[in-house]
Amino acid sequence: MVERDFLADFAALSRVGATPKGGVHREAGTPADGAARRWLCSWFERHGLHTSVDAVGNMYGAAEWLPGAPFVLVGSHLDSQPTAGRFDGAYGVLAAVHAVAAARDAVAAGSVTPRHNLAVVNWFNEEGSRFSPSLMGSGVYTGKLDLAATLTVTDRAGVTVAEALADIGFAGTDPMPPAVGYAEIHIEQGRILQDSGTAIGIVTANWAASKYAVTVHGAQAHTGATHLADRRDALVGASRLVLAVRELAEAFEPGQLLGSVGQFTVSPNSPVVVPGTVTLSVDLRSADAEVLAKAHEQFLAVVDAVNGAGEVEVDIDSMTLRPSSAFQAEGVALAEAAADRAGLSCRRMLTMAGHDSVNLKDVVPTVMLFVPSNAGISHNEAEHTDDADLLNGVTMLTEVVTALLAGGPTR
Repeated sequence: MVERDFLADFAALSRVGATPKGGVHREAGTPADGAARRWLCSWFERHGLHTSVDAVGNMYGAAEWLPGAPFVLVGSHLDSQPTAGRFDGAYGVLAAVHAVAAARDAVAAGSVTPRHNLAVVNWFNEEGSRFSPSLMGSGVYTGKLDLAATLTVTDRAGVTVAEALADIGFAGTDPMPPAVGYAEIHIEQGRILQDSGTAIGIVTANWAASKYAVTVHGAQAHTGATHLADRRDALVGASRLVLAVRELAEAFEPGQLLGSVGQFTVSPNSPVVVPGTVTLSVDLRSADAEVLAKAHEQFLAVVDAVNGAGEVEVDIDSMTLRPSSAFQAEGVALAEAAADRAGLSCRRMLTMAGHDSVNLKDVVPTVMLFVPSNAGISHNEAEHTDDADLLNGVTMLTEVVTALLAGGPTR
């Protein structure tokens, strides 16, 4: 019955913002995100969890036994990339919902004595596709991002975070519940677990990431009347950067460095105009800090070379570094013990992607878990995780949450 309930809930949530090819399109602060949030509020209400929303739009569904005591937070995010998979983030929120409900039932039955309170959390704008940076809600929660500045961030249409939250009815005023620990489960978004036949991944550290916002300045001109010698084509300069990022990643040993350009905006984007401006986002990632530092220097050298060629001017408008750091060893040990109790195979591993847990681990003991992803496909409508793996993850997360609630490694 519990298994059927979870799968039915996941199917219902997946219909919110559904795409024709079986994915979802629920960018942060859009009507589809608002609809998913209202669905979650309804679940909280039906199952006796108290709903609150903070000023950056993070949602909480709380079970409270000890007034004034801090909370073990458990969750992920409901927002998605454009035309994305239905598992990324949403699975972690719904698994948290069911794990918290199971832990609450265990307290009611007298089999668990809570030392803390417990809350599901849906973090705002984890994906960062509409508003930059990503990990926004957890960044404000942990103090890494300033709330007032975050609320003024705009999307490409000029809509602010504050306006978007108000538009969907989630501009909250509730206080952020103090955390004593955090747990999150997510699809792997890789194929290590599937290839090794392992049920659960236990994350020990995150890859480091350097992210750059870049603008290439040229000069708008007529494509049919401007000689090549007179052109300052921003698209040509930007294209050199795109190719250089791939070549830079390929110059390292396989698996050492990832490099991507994920967002690319051409202006004025007319078929008969030489582009005057191009903006792009560059993403470099590695598990090795020295490799990432070397890649950073090489990328700056590429920028200097494009500038030195004289046709365009390249500005790095901003650069952010998310360093690699470890999840607490006590949490890893707690998760391994939970997997043993649940009879689930597990392995230690790194996360290449960023997750809200990467922020939370810097302020409270944090457990990050993975379940397998079919063929490692993610940020794609074809993203898929089998029902059996989803249910194994709920079982695993319930064991972890119960252990944290009863006094596992928390601050």
